[in-house]
Amino acid sequence: MIPIRARRPNSYAGSPLDRATARREDADWLAARLAEDDSLFVAVWRSKNLITGAAESRPQAAYLSGEAAAALRMATSAAEAEGVPPWALLGTLDERAVFTVDLSHLDDPLPVVPPDSGAFTDIRAVAGALPAGDASVLAHARGLMHWRNRHRFCGVCGASCVPRSAGNAMLCTGCGTQHFPRTDPAVIMLVTREDRALLGHSQRFPIANMYSTLAGFVEPGESLEEAVAREVFEETSIRVGEVHYHSSQPWPFPSSIMLGFTAEALNEDIAIDPEELRDARWFTRAEMRDPSAHGFALPRIDSIARHLIDDWMAAG
Repeated sequence: MIPIRARRPNSYAGSPLDRATARREDADWLAARLAEDDSLFVAVWRSKNLITGAAESRPQAAYLSGEAAAALRMATSAAEAEGVPPWALLGTLDERAVFTVDLSHLDDPLPVVPPDSGAFTDIRAVAGALPAGDASVLAHARGLMHWRNRHRFCGVCGASCVPRSAGNAMLCTGCGTQHFPRTDPAVIMLVTREDRALLGHSQRFPIANMYSTLAGFVEPGESLEEAVAREVFEETSIRVGEVHYHSSQPWPFPSSIMLGFTAEALNEDIAIDPEELRDARWFTRAEMRDPSAHGFALPRIDSIARHLIDDWMAAG
């Protein structure tokens, strides 16, 4: 089996930011950057990002600074006074500090952002059209603040937690345990046999005729290759031999890292797990190049699943 190489970066990868980890404990630097008109703020509201130009099909991340940033600071001052600042340092961009700020405590966040700043949007709706760097920064902001909002209490003792390390960690006020952002590893794999690839239709897919690559979370004590083989066999009864790494993709919906592989099938007969799949089939490259003519749809273009499929088709 010849490994399939990634031909282009995955969506949400390739961040233009320097994450500036050495600055996260520098209180004076952070205070100065938070007050500086030149600093940039990326606003998040209930897992949606502030995006401009989406209505004109030219979406871009809305970076707020100057007076707009001052309005954000005013809107979040009450939370700041209570010791739970709703911001976090994402890094620096051309030496300008970049923060994310969470406005989820507001019923309507639009009055505190400039009227020409666009709208709060699920980035998955526009990811295919976003500039690559913008998609990565928005995903970073969304994933970090989603984790923060769901780790307000300590999993060890149950006491409340407060942000530390410029918002990139949570500290328990009871037992002192530090909690760091969690990213769950998931394998996603295109299984092939000669000129055909195995795709499944999940019980969870919102599109009735969409077929995609198989995927699943890595279990404790399991290698990535073992996870690939287990998930494929559990869902379809297909055994795999060679497994090759392809690429990875941050997937902050809410907190995964997708680890992409190709795998060689050792048998052809499919027996699906009905708890996971409604159907699974072998598809030829010709069928995948014109899916609508054959009554099915491929996964969204911003997904690593689509990249695995496209790269396999290009190799044949």
